[in-house]
Amino acid sequence: MASSTENTKGALIMMASMAAFTFNDTVFKTVAGQIPLFQAIFIRGCIVSLGLLIVVLVTRQVQTDLPARDWKLIGARTVGDIGATALFLTALINAPIADVTAILQAAPLVLTLAGALILGEKVGWRRYSAIAIGLTGVLLIVQPGSGGFNPNLLYAVGALGFVLLRDLPTRSLSSKVPSMFVAFLTSTAITICAGFDALSGNWIEISQPIFLRLAAAAFFIFGAYTFAVMVMRVGDMGFVQPFRFTAIIWAILLGYFVFGDVPNALSVLGTAIVISMGVYTFYRERRRRG
Repeated sequence: MASSTENTKGALIMMASMAAFTFNDTVFKTVAGQIPLFQAIFIRGCIVSLGLLIVVLVTRQVQTDLPARDWKLIGARTVGDIGATALFLTALINAPIADVTAILQAAPLVLTLAGALILGEKVGWRRYSAIAIGLTGVLLIVQPGSGGFNPNLLYAVGALGFVLLRDLPTRSLSSKVPSMFVAFLTSTAITICAGFDALSGNWIEISQPIFLRLAAAAFFIFGAYTFAVMVMRVGDMGFVQPFRFTAIIWAILLGYFVFGDVPNALSVLGTAIVISMGVYTFYRERRRRG
């Protein structure tokens, strides 16, 4: 068990990672409609991939002699991240940031369910109940069939499926695979795919302010990746992981102050349900392993 000091440090790093991810999303959303989506992903990706390449070279985390099993898992993870990125950002630029972020916070619940159904992990009735209630919260956020329904939120729901394809292989990677090296490979693959799409479509000249915003988004997501790797090495994960839900707080605040978004009552209720069930699932997982 980690000490209280290590847990506090881990919690702070997790909150910093979530803040960085959300600030990236916010800055990226501000360029929506001004340049094509995949052109924006490509430009941001070039900057992020260069930064990650420098880090893996300086820290000597390049590993090319990995077992074939790890390369297959990295490949599956990369496909998942490409799909999740495309669907998430499509939802992000067309729907309120708080709602999109809240839906993605259901990922731990869906991952727990997939772990039980696909990997045969033991899950008791309490966690199954939490998953069912949490997914009900997602429905309250999406609000299908109501006047508040935004069909673009379905892209965020679809992104959850690709998050599974990303995270399930990650859990099976051997300990010799460096996290930053995987992040570099994934970022590079996303950038290349976005580049093919952008160059085959309408590439437009961008202004300096837009480039600077994309550079700022790249800075934030680079920091988010770095903090995400750091947090895996500090504190007890059962204590630290629930702090990932602080992303919702940032999303609500930034959505209101930057975009003027005000979540309706059902969205707020659904968000509260997703967060509470996610925290409960982490709590049960910690007790099971404790």
